[in-house]
Amino acid sequence: MAGLQSKFIHHVFFWLRRPESADDLRALIAGLQKLSKAGTIAQFHIGRPAATSREVIDRSYSISWFVLFDGADDQDNYQRDPIHLEFIDQCSTLWSRVLVYDSVDA
Repeated sequence: MAGLQSKFIHHVFFWLRRPESADDLRALIAGLQKLSKAGTIAQFHIGRPAATSREVIDRSYSISWFVLFDGADDQDNYQRDPIHLEFIDQCSTLWSRVLVYDSVDA
């Protein structure tokens, strides 16, 4: 992606504890929408697995949370942001697993 130099990418994958529950899915998405109000987030995306099928694709997660920060300091501040801490407090019972990929410029 052009124009992402010096950005910090935080990509989180959530596996719902009850993947069959539409209510849990809605609650997690609503929680992420509230979380998107955290002040240091430059851009975000809430996603579901795409209908692609290749050997290298993992579609086992329920929801992904892609966040773009202007730098590592903004991501550090996000981790301590009361909105982020409230999200964890209110939504952590919904998931059974979380996997995070953080990346910076190569």
